[in-house]
Amino acid sequence: MKELPEIDGFTVQHLPIISSYARKIGIIDIINTLVPTEMGIDAGTVILGMVLDTLTGRSPLYRLNTFFKNQDTELLLGKKTDPRKFSDYTVGRVLDRIYEYGAMKVFSEISLRALDYFNIDRSHVSFDTTSVTVQGDYPLYSKDADNSKTMTITYGHSKDHRPDLKQFLVKMLCVDRTIPVFGQTEDGNASDKTINNEVLSSISKYMAENGIKKEGFIYIADSAMVTRKNMEKIGDGIRFISRLPATYKECSRLIQKSIVEDNWTDLGKLSDTTETQNRPAAVYKACESEAILYGRSYRAVVVHSSAHDKRRQNRIDRELKNEHTELSKRIKILSKQEFFCHADAEKAAIEMSEAKHVFYKPVTQVVEIPKYKRGRPKKDGSRALDKMMYSISCELAETDAVENLKKETGCFVLLCNVDRDGQKGYSSYDILRTYKDQYGIEQNFGFIKNTPIVNSIFLKKAERIEVLALVLLLSLLIWRLIEYNMRRYAKKENKDLPGWNKRRTFKPTSFMLMISFQYLMILKIGNHRRLNRPLSTKQLEYLKALGLKSQIFTTPGG
Repeated sequence: MKELPEIDGFTVQHLPIISSYARKIGIIDIINTLVPTEMGIDAGTVILGMVLDTLTGRSPLYRLNTFFKNQDTELLLGKKTDPRKFSDYTVGRVLDRIYEYGAMKVFSEISLRALDYFNIDRSHVSFDTTSVTVQGDYPLYSKDADNSKTMTITYGHSKDHRPDLKQFLVKMLCVDRTIPVFGQTEDGNASDKTINNEVLSSISKYMAENGIKKEGFIYIADSAMVTRKNMEKIGDGIRFISRLPATYKECSRLIQKSIVEDNWTDLGKLSDTTETQNRPAAVYKACESEAILYGRSYRAVVVHSSAHDKRRQNRIDRELKNEHTELSKRIKILSKQEFFCHADAEKAAIEMSEAKHVFYKPVTQVVEIPKYKRGRPKKDGSRALDKMMYSISCELAETDAVENLKKETGCFVLLCNVDRDGQKGYSSYDILRTYKDQYGIEQNFGFIKNTPIVNSIFLKKAERIEVLALVLLLSLLIWRLIEYNMRRYAKKENKDLPGWNKRRTFKPTSFMLMISFQYLMILKIGNHRRLNRPLSTKQLEYLKALGLKSQIFTTPGG
């Protein structure tokens, strides 16, 4: 009797797509070249395994051997691999070896390959930092390591509003809004201003190594960049766009000047998403000006947004309420007071109306209060007047300062040294649009923080957490490259792609793709693989946009 071939089934989901992009940017090859090992499994395969695990949304990110027991390792990793080789001990040794070489040097090599392979624009470089909180004590350092360059997991200013937890910082440099090209961990109590200065010291060299001279890119950062040391570091060499901190007097002066001059240029709406009744798109207008900061002149673009800053608006509302309450108390006391002399009442009224107040102006009036002699009124109803007393009535009217302050609430100032005219000139709209792209980094930080890996992996060495950051950044890089290529295809071909709820979109996301492949299975019959059912039209559209073929689900290395 002929022996039947072994039959097995695997829910591969979107993982073959992740593996294909990992091969395109050379994750395994680059890591194995930089960090060779003599273990039973190479470092590149271990890191790719961790990336695949990360992008399934599986938690926690340990016990990789359990994860790969239920996966087709030959299809996903390019070679048949015993899942037992992904032991916690082996993974730990790989993390240590990569730390010794330099985790972020590894990431830089891979990201550079990705930029070249996909020909990604590098003219806008965005920078930001975020804090990542962790559970547990986390000793400062491991005992045997050279700790001079190891980050410290400690308490610091928590951007997650968890000052009770220890943390470390992640700094990130992105191009084309969301594609990370550099990332690194920092001490949990490190200052954003200091980190900005360190980045400014090395960014020109880094970009030059990537084939871009300093006049060929614009450095985009938030208001933490604007310090004396950082502005001196920039000098005339690095083009930048940042936000002038509201704590600077120059910021208030520029906003007030723009409101008085009232010479705004309408910029319209920047949002590409469909607005709703509850969430209308913000409308912008701008006014060009000049800022003087630390003895240097910079281009300043004062921007007004119809979507007011809620925190600043709440602060103004509190100030209005406090002044109104204080004046109301004074008016109540004054209105009960009676004067024997009209001149005295008028004097008190003038003092009240001329008192210095920011938001309200008391409008006063002297009111006569007749006092009659005792006794019954005459038959005609008249009464004999004894004397005339006087009181003050008062109402509160808003000053012009209230309206101006409300206008100021919706304003912020963008600071830059980018030319307005010429071949490389940027209009006010271009400046705002470029700065708004900084939001892409915030989305990346959301990606990192939504992955519950750091809290559940139980890494007790800061060195290994630094390498874990490499895994997260590589996962993010692939995630963004997939999204980037789908959107580039939609724009180039002028063809929308499947979105949510049977709708089409020109801005598909990697999450949309992941959901569409979540139930995809393959059947392995002996050495042959086949899909459990044909790919849908939706899935084929995604693959075409990514430049991939359906063979990636059935052929290792396909």
